[in-house]
Amino acid sequence: MKTCFLLLIMLGGGLGKAYSLRQLSLPEAIGLAATQSVDAAVALNELKTAYWEFRTYRADLLPEVNFSGSLPAYNRSFTSYQLDDGSYTYVRNNSLGLQGELSVDQNIWLTGGKISLNTSLQYLKQLGTGGDKYFMSVPVGLTFTQPVFNVNNLKWQRRIEPVRYREAKAAYIESTEEVTMKTITYFFELLLAKENLNIANQNLQNADRLYEIAGAKRKMGQISENEVLQLKLAALKAKAALTESQSSLNAKMFQLRAFLGLSEQESIEPAVPDSNPSLNISYPAVLEKAHENNSFAQNIRRRQLEADYSVATAKGSLRSIDLFASVGYTGLDKTLSSAYRNLVDNQVVQVGVKIPILDWGKRRGKVKVAESNREVVSSKIKQEQLNFNQDIFLLVEQFNNQATQLNIAAQADEIAQQRYKTSIETFMIGKINTLDLNDAQVSKDDARQKHINELYLYWYYYYQIRSLALYDFSKNTSLDAEFDKIVRR
Repeated sequence: MKTCFLLLIMLGGGLGKAYSLRQLSLPEAIGLAATQSVDAAVALNELKTAYWEFRTYRADLLPEVNFSGSLPAYNRSFTSYQLDDGSYTYVRNNSLGLQGELSVDQNIWLTGGKISLNTSLQYLKQLGTGGDKYFMSVPVGLTFTQPVFNVNNLKWQRRIEPVRYREAKAAYIESTEEVTMKTITYFFELLLAKENLNIANQNLQNADRLYEIAGAKRKMGQISENEVLQLKLAALKAKAALTESQSSLNAKMFQLRAFLGLSEQESIEPAVPDSNPSLNISYPAVLEKAHENNSFAQNIRRRQLEADYSVATAKGSLRSIDLFASVGYTGLDKTLSSAYRNLVDNQVVQVGVKIPILDWGKRRGKVKVAESNREVVSSKIKQEQLNFNQDIFLLVEQFNNQATQLNIAAQADEIAQQRYKTSIETFMIGKINTLDLNDAQVSKDDARQKHINELYLYWYYYYQIRSLALYDFSKNTSLDAEFDKIVRR
């Protein structure tokens, strides 16, 4: 049968091509899809994007070393100058300047402020005859800025970003499970197409044999001409069904082959997977694992935090007070060494205030809008949680019922095959007519197709439960991944 199957594939795909037969089980197909499919690559890139966004957030919490300067700054221009009598004149400026500053900056997530330790040096030389040069140094300076009433963005990011990254990691595992479910669909579509081809080939062989026997019986006057014509028509239909099944098989094989990233010269022979009807999964267990592991739980938490953040931002904009303080030492002299010896204190303290006196309720309105949006988000989340729980309940019910459906389909398939075999033998001795024989054939074909479909639903439901709970109930282990290694591929 395998030789006939391969020959039909080669004829359907065109002559002159060298095909290699590849036995493929469902676990092997799932493994290939996880490493070679385009969908898996997309899921990996989405995880990498989330990883580097998280790394960027973490970097905001660490000290940052910065250098700024102008090397050099040449200025040759006219500048206005006010005389003692109030009139203005213009003087020519012809100078060369150099300046540089090195600072270590640290964001303070607890308060939302920023502290900087800096050192700087400036050099100014007047060009031309008799031009002087000066050095100004700030050997060490400490600067602190702090918003008093504004929203603390760093504090909120510290709450939101870890949740967002956990959501992304869970979503990556879910995406790999979705790749698995798509693989299962493509695999069983090919398996069903193969079974349909086997059925069509068997039906054609039986139809040709029965037509030959009917011709002999007609000569002996045992059956009518109408029955002979019915069997001839059945043989023609079987030949057409074989051609159609062959085309469908080629299309389904190309689909799976492309999804798994296999060569077009490989002819796949799918193996019928086993089932585990004894596995029974409880709804409370799936619900508990889903609430622990699924990205939906992290998504709810993130959206709640973002809604609270929007309200805090709107309230922070009602008034603004910023504190700025700078302390350090400054040196000024014509020589570089003296500029670092003759130091004087340098302190600046500044408090900036911005309080709206009359804005016609604009800022208060923004607070109300943010609070209303938060209520909308909360209502949506409650409804989504109910839908999520309901979907899990229905899915668990479908899976647990599917074991029974699969057993029934397997028994029906076996009985229908035996009935068809018996019907052929009974027809040969003239005990039944062509209508009964056709009915047995249709029942046989339907039972085989239903058996394959019920087996597909069994595995599909199981992996759908895995994708929601991120848990393998057959092994009693959580689905996890080495994310640090994955993002560095």
